[in-house]
Amino acid sequence: MMKFLEKVQFSQDENRMRSLANTKIARETYYSSKSKNTKFLLKKRFSWMNDFILDHHVGIEVGSGAGFSKDFISNKNFKLTDLGTDDHLDFKNIDAQDTGFNEESFDYVIASNMIHHIPFPIKFFKEMNRILKKNGNLIIFESYCSLTFQLATIIMKHEGFDFTLDVWDEKNPKSDENNAWHGNIAVPHLIFDNKKKFEENLGKFFKVEYEKFTECLIFLNSGGVTSKTKCIPMNNFFLNLLNSIDKVLVKFFPNVFCMGRRIVLRKTN
Repeated sequence: MMKFLEKVQFSQDENRMRSLANTKIARETYYSSKSKNTKFLLKKRFSWMNDFILDHHVGIEVGSGAGFSKDFISNKNFKLTDLGTDDHLDFKNIDAQDTGFNEESFDYVIASNMIHHIPFPIKFFKEMNRILKKNGNLIIFESYCSLTFQLATIIMKHEGFDFTLDVWDEKNPKSDENNAWHGNIAVPHLIFDNKKKFEENLGKFFKVEYEKFTECLIFLNSGGVTSKTKCIPMNNFFLNLLNSIDKVLVKFFPNVFCMGRRIVLRKTN
């Protein structure tokens, strides 16, 4: 992992996510504007997950946010959960670190861009292990903190990152417990890039079934998902062209350009 800086954090007033992110407004904007840029990005982020979900499976998304996943997950037994109380949620006031669901309730759980917001990520993985059935899948999309992502974070004051913390320490929070929009986009790297540490701490619960790096230009020109930004509107031809360029950039220069990571963890115990 290439690091431009070890640590960049913003105050509550500076954090753009805290000041602009609003799931209700995000849904209203998305469904009224029919933005092709944003829809293209979201389709790429969620559609691949269907390869790990069967028709009879029962699953949830934790930290669903605006709930756009439901537009792209084909499974009919799929429910949205979040800490919030928005109307589009199937289960409200659900803390992903302590969901309250029964043991072995689900065949799959989706966690999209939410692990880096969790104060105690190891507690989260243990909870996912508890509520997943044997051989169930934890299907993850997360930020990849490449040099491009680090620079974008600094310019846009979008969350922040801290590579210096001990992510395996279960006593100290990795993000602000009192602010659900606070995040540390270095957390996925600290968890998944050190294979030895992952095996030592989570290997008894999960096996990495699938991993792929993705996204750069289609993310930067998406217009944002929950927190909106300016973009150049494009039709499908140019969006597919950007996607083709992304594939080359991410394949040959992931630590410079990659901005997203797909991971599937299979429960083993």
